[in-house]
Amino acid sequence: MSRPATFNQDPKRLQATRQKLQSRRRGTNAVALTLSLAAMAFGLIWLVWILFTTLKLGIGGLSVDLFTQSTPPPNTDGGGLANAIVGSLMLVVLATFVGTPLGILAGVYLAEYGQKRWLANVTRFINDILLSAPSIVVGLFVYALVVAKMGRFSGWAGVIALALLQIPIVIRTTENMLKLVPNALREAAFALGTPKWKMVMSITLKASIGGIVTGVLLAVARIAGETAPLLFTALSNQFFSWDMNQPVANLPVTIYKFAMSPFPQWQSLAWAGVFLITLGVLGLNILARAIFSKK
Repeated sequence: MSRPATFNQDPKRLQATRQKLQSRRRGTNAVALTLSLAAMAFGLIWLVWILFTTLKLGIGGLSVDLFTQSTPPPNTDGGGLANAIVGSLMLVVLATFVGTPLGILAGVYLAEYGQKRWLANVTRFINDILLSAPSIVVGLFVYALVVAKMGRFSGWAGVIALALLQIPIVIRTTENMLKLVPNALREAAFALGTPKWKMVMSITLKASIGGIVTGVLLAVARIAGETAPLLFTALSNQFFSWDMNQPVANLPVTIYKFAMSPFPQWQSLAWAGVFLITLGVLGLNILARAIFSKK
């Protein structure tokens, strides 16, 4: 019986072949690492540039009037963004109160009850579509469904649009966090005679609360800077208003309007608003990471 070819080869030749393969792998690894570092540096350069520009131009517009006065008329000195800041807070907070419970309940159903049922599969498919859908499409949908029927722009329409953007993120986060809970905890609860609803409330949700809260905060950060859906729903308001049945001032639309204007006073206020939104989103992301790391 003839031996395999590898046994007939010279050991020196085998060692040389191994060295060639190792050098080729090292070269491939070096090229891949270089390209990865170059891509990271390319992204970081633009990110640092954006943050530096926002910081440089935004700090110049900060003042006490920014938080105490409403948006000024065109080509007028003074004024602030008090009405836009309060309007944005109203819209985001109300959208969070609407979207968070619905998202958490849907995520619990998908992870604990639906699992591989047809309704759960359809819900996941629709949720994936909503996650990737452009925000302007959601704004147009709410415009046709609410604004056109009511005959006017309103804060409630803006709340619905922002909630529709927030719900898919909360659903996905809740489902993923609940799936990370070991099944041994569920089986132990069932062995003790615990009803399923109580097991979900006392064990799985409690074990994954950190990740769920993180997802909610990231969803809030996502909707805080959305402009397109608000252009078709809440629009904007030059004055301070608490009436959610009327157009409501908000930072994203105000920034868009002021930044596109030829007036330097409005442009300065727009950069100040950009700085406030950037600071708020950064703070929410830091808070989310801090909560997730502790849990």
